[in-house]
Amino acid sequence: MLFEPISLCGMEVSNRFVRSATHEWMAEPDGTPTEKIGDIYEELARNETGVIITGYAYVNPKGKSDHLQQGIYDDRFIEDYRKIVSRVHEHGSKIVVQIMHGGRQTMLSAKTPIMLAPSAVTNKRNGVTPEEMTEKEVLETIDDFANAVRRGKEAGFDGVQLHCAHGFLLSNFISPYTNRRKDRWGGSTEKRTQVILDIITRIHEMIGDDFPILVKLNATDGFPKGKKNVLDAPESIEIAKILAENGVCAIEVSGGTAEAGDELFRTDIDSQEKEAYYKQYSKMIKEAVDVPVIVVGGIRSKAVMEQMLAEEYADMVSLCRSLICEPDLVAKIRNGETEIAKCVSCNLCSDESGIKCNYDFGN
Repeated sequence: MLFEPISLCGMEVSNRFVRSATHEWMAEPDGTPTEKIGDIYEELARNETGVIITGYAYVNPKGKSDHLQQGIYDDRFIEDYRKIVSRVHEHGSKIVVQIMHGGRQTMLSAKTPIMLAPSAVTNKRNGVTPEEMTEKEVLETIDDFANAVRRGKEAGFDGVQLHCAHGFLLSNFISPYTNRRKDRWGGSTEKRTQVILDIITRIHEMIGDDFPILVKLNATDGFPKGKKNVLDAPESIEIAKILAENGVCAIEVSGGTAEAGDELFRTDIDSQEKEAYYKQYSKMIKEAVDVPVIVVGGIRSKAVMEQMLAEEYADMVSLCRSLICEPDLVAKIRNGETEIAKCVSCNLCSDESGIKCNYDFGN
């Protein structure tokens, strides 16, 4: 099943492998995507990765989250992205641009002295309190997202992924822990999901409804079990259902926030039992929605990848660190050259000089 084709709202993908969005630390300081980023994506495409999701691109400079992060907040980026997209398409892979706003995890600077979020909830990990967004700021941000999608379509991307996970702005909206609003964007599950629906509506108004919209969704905030008023199942399942019923083509199931701790990139994944650590969430969501579900989280071995599809945990598997270690992993699996990725989940690839595998394999 790993090499069977699949359709995501008309986006025809040759296999079930997804390169999960990964910050490369390779853009220009203003967010301009570089040739080095294109090199990474082209190598993944050359080696048969079905869908490549870009590193997260901020939709407004006030929502930039990290150094040398890609941006998509201005039309001047379109041509640079078009060149990258063309390089990927030469090898038959699809490429999706992931877009986001930093929210409570915005990088503060002289130009961005405050961070915006749904509510003024102090981050207990760093003591920083964001400023609650006004209605005007929410509406402007909805337009920022829609315009970013327009740019992505004009650049030739095959689709867009809204980043609704990992403690960034859209994740802040859907979580009861970070969204304490009393207006139409806060309160019930439906109201906390509304801002995403408003973005989808605005996208359709701006460019039509023929451009695939994917979502990376937090199934859990990642706090210890028993903590009240945080996002987890079954509420995340309800959110997934709302999104699937309102134009989302596929849902990548993830979890965790920086404030909650080391949930996002677990280390020491040395057995199949430790792989696919969001699989229980993805299975519950897959049972509840009628759109393809993508599972991410420390997936290393072909056996687990096959299990995810055969036992209906997901329709596609999403890889991050293993593809940094081995960009040719998909081709190796197809050719029978390997049954498991070399990646040891050490996280040394999170390198601010540019992502790369820094593990010493003794070569």
